[in-house]
Amino acid sequence: MSHVNHTDVILHAFDWPYSLVEEYAQQISDLGYKSVLISPAMKSLCLEEGTPWWQRYQPQDYRVVSNQLGDLSSLKSMLVALEEKGIHPYADVVFNHMANESDIRDDLQYPSEEVLTHYQQHPSYYQNQALFGDLNTPLFTHDDFVAAFGISDWRDKWQVQHGRLVGSEQDPGLPTLAANAHVIAQQRAYLVALKELGFKGFRIDAAKHMTLDHLAEVWSEDICQGVHVFGEIITDGGASKQEYETFLEPYLANTMLGAYDFPLFQTLFDALQATGSLTSLVDPYSIGQALAENRAITFVTTHDIPNNAVFQGLVLEEALEMLGYVYLLGRDGGVPLIYSDLNPARSDDPQSDAQSQHRWHDTWQSQSMKMMIQFHNQMHGLPMITLSSCAETLAFQRGEEGIVLLNKSDKQQRFELPISGVWSDLLMNSQCEVRNDTLVVAVPPCSGAMLVLESCE
Repeated sequence: MSHVNHTDVILHAFDWPYSLVEEYAQQISDLGYKSVLISPAMKSLCLEEGTPWWQRYQPQDYRVVSNQLGDLSSLKSMLVALEEKGIHPYADVVFNHMANESDIRDDLQYPSEEVLTHYQQHPSYYQNQALFGDLNTPLFTHDDFVAAFGISDWRDKWQVQHGRLVGSEQDPGLPTLAANAHVIAQQRAYLVALKELGFKGFRIDAAKHMTLDHLAEVWSEDICQGVHVFGEIITDGGASKQEYETFLEPYLANTMLGAYDFPLFQTLFDALQATGSLTSLVDPYSIGQALAENRAITFVTTHDIPNNAVFQGLVLEEALEMLGYVYLLGRDGGVPLIYSDLNPARSDDPQSDAQSQHRWHDTWQSQSMKMMIQFHNQMHGLPMITLSSCAETLAFQRGEEGIVLLNKSDKQQRFELPISGVWSDLLMNSQCEVRNDTLVVAVPPCSGAMLVLESCE
């Protein structure tokens, strides 16, 4: 199976309107990003007063692009702007389930009869927003769904891959699609249409909840040709963890698709805690705590972590999150994904101060992030050699041109490395000097340094 394994940094423009992505295309390019991941481009609930972010993950129709973020017309305009800047567009796709509309109807027709009627009442508009198919007929009917039951045992593979995602015992949940011929054909037609628009990558939402057979039928060799595809399979770690062995390991063994590197995220999260050790970051892949570099999408936060209560314990302190980015953008291997949002879940929270509310709003465009991406792009492919490691510090070299230093302690740490040359810190956190062929660098508390030979800047 042929794939494009991009090594470029992806900006996750989570829940950004398409027009905003277009507006920022030049700045995204100037910052060094090579790809942008947008939220699902399909039909979902859209209201004048707005809808919460999770509505984008409750599809009503694949054939039409019309949701709170924009329609097909604005999507195409965005794609033109990204193409002009040489940026690869990625689309988030939701194939496990359809929208939970049990509060307004009892049937399983998608889109609903009400939406189909709306199409017919506004034929000119909706035909212009259509990707494929006949909008006079439903996309899916009752026969395209598995029997309804909520997942109760999240370690039971069959339940996880056939049951409904539910919010509470009273919630009937998201209707789970069956992997029948009709469903497969519609999902493939949707992907073909997006590829024809110019999409170069796809994120598979809730891939953990789809069977391997379903994934294989949809993401066949022809669909995957020329695009980078990765799945969301949430686990609480790597080898030896049941979630990894039940869900992620079989996915990696039986597909050629990429995946979020949750094993590395858990390793990094644990290492940055007061009781953790940065030594665990020296070579996590060798002990099954990171994915192979050509399969891994690396991250410090995903959209679920700050926006879903069940994951909020995985939110790192802001300084530690930035230190995590120093590691991910400094190391070799994997495709780094930089999360950004427009404050979807926090803007109305009276307990949040202004700074924390905008934490993921502006990080993507900060000067330090720009420098980290520059380092990543400059050092990509160069060998990574560990220079020193202990519980609170880590130093590694990238070829002959770069050095990465991490200090998670609450004190300044002094690194003395047997390296000559004139070096400078792209992050401007530390001072470098060479004494008797020894590079001496003082790194402030809870921060990192990315050093480059001045001739390589």
